[in-house]
Amino acid sequence: MSSRPLVVSVPTDSLFESLASKIEGVEVLKWTLSDPAPRDTIDLVVLPYMSDLVVLKNLANVTTQLVQSQAIGYDGVEAVLPPGLVFANAAGVHETSTAELTMALILASQRGIADFVRDAAAGRWKRRLFNSLADRRVLIVGYGGLGTAIEQRLLPFEVSITRVASRERHDEHGIIYPVSSLPSLLPDFDIVVVCVPLTESTKGMIDDHFLSLMREGSLLVNVSRGLVADTDALVRHATSGRLRLALDVTDPEPLPDHHPLFALENVLISPHVGGASSAMFPRVRRMLEDQIHRLQNGDVPINVVLRS
Repeated sequence: MSSRPLVVSVPTDSLFESLASKIEGVEVLKWTLSDPAPRDTIDLVVLPYMSDLVVLKNLANVTTQLVQSQAIGYDGVEAVLPPGLVFANAAGVHETSTAELTMALILASQRGIADFVRDAAAGRWKRRLFNSLADRRVLIVGYGGLGTAIEQRLLPFEVSITRVASRERHDEHGIIYPVSSLPSLLPDFDIVVVCVPLTESTKGMIDDHFLSLMREGSLLVNVSRGLVADTDALVRHATSGRLRLALDVTDPEPLPDHHPLFALENVLISPHVGGASSAMFPRVRRMLEDQIHRLQNGDVPINVVLRS
């Protein structure tokens, strides 16, 4: 363990207060990355949550052991991260909250909650019959940490689940199909949940062809990234009434006021808040404490996804 304090920068007062003087051998600074670095050497730099990637330019002259994101996704980071840096994402922080929101979107869509809210706002009692979640066939596209968390929460609802990942593999529950199987799989499912990372191969994955293959009246849930879907294609298939949509992410984001998707009663939209719940802060804090102890002890940090 180094004799000098480990220098850690955090972007918020809440993180500063939760870490400062709480861990022995650590000096905590507040830095949002919107200004030049307060030190030439900062061992652990914590990025602002959901910040513009342009702030990464201020790392150019900083000597650091680890740049820590508070998000899972890191699309676009590699293109702007200054050379010689190690970048970690926040895997393990947001999966629970995002899976919760996914379940909320599915249940609200299946059981017509938005219709009941509109009826209540109009002051009327109107009984309606909607599809159950029970006995539906669900396709999870993107079977990583988030896909697994969604599956765990779906199983008690007595659904049939099929998993898709980038490559075929098997686990104790059976086959995980490769993404190349989507054309043959999509027509057979009532609910399709997309939770893939944004990469060159997944950008625009949900296009007109993808949507055309889905079963009439089925539900598409996108909790990945907005750019995974072609927005014009989403509008066409939802406007026709052929498909239902539940979207936590959109392209563009934020979705402009009065966008056509907002007006459709078969579309539910949440403003990219999958991981933004009361569960986030304590999990971020625990992750940072773990990373700090690893750096102090000379151990390999967790969640490293890029080395520039």
